[in-house]
Amino acid sequence: MSKLIFDPKVAPVASIAGELAVPSEHLVAQWLRQRFAKPPVWQPEITDEHNLLLQKLPLRPASVLIPLVAREDGMTLLLTQRSAHLHDHPGQVSFPGGRAEKTDASAIETALRETEEEVGIHRSHLDVLGILPDYCTVTGYLVTPVVSIVTPPFSLQPDPFEVAEVFEVPLSFLMDGAHHQRRIAEFPLGLGRRTFYAMPYQRFFIWGATAGMLRNLFHFLRA
Repeated sequence: MSKLIFDPKVAPVASIAGELAVPSEHLVAQWLRQRFAKPPVWQPEITDEHNLLLQKLPLRPASVLIPLVAREDGMTLLLTQRSAHLHDHPGQVSFPGGRAEKTDASAIETALRETEEEVGIHRSHLDVLGILPDYCTVTGYLVTPVVSIVTPPFSLQPDPFEVAEVFEVPLSFLMDGAHHQRRIAEFPLGLGRRTFYAMPYQRFFIWGATAGMLRNLFHFLRA
């Protein structure tokens, strides 16, 4: 699939999702482990990207890690800013992850391998809680989000070819519907008019598939 050339920051904000935030007492390791051990009945959000599944396009399997860092002053989410020269999602904020390899035993294995390769976090620091529903992207991937708690201290060794920057965002900020923007834009390559989520944080613009998967984590924790 061709490389998308699109600046999401110029798309107007159509609305704010606005749901109440996940209670702070739920954004701790013990509660999160219990939630994934006994998941509730809940409904993932159907996005415009997800409609690609209805078109029966060939999709390549991939996995990402949603790394929840257990900091003493509150849980954070670790994200990367992708290098600007990459073919898929250049310069965008994303989770560590990538396409599945034939040698990967599972979607979880893909996420763990890619995380170690991209940012240098060894799997010994990761406590995998579970997975969220697969997410379809406009660039032709079917992505499995793997949620994990990351236990400090750990060191980072970002791959400079793939990763321009690694940063953390308070999980409480991301798990608050008041920070979830719905934006509308005309996409290139004949993709038409689409709505997408954005969660701007300081100088970082979190949007698209990353924001969409965070919305599903939000719904899962609020259910």
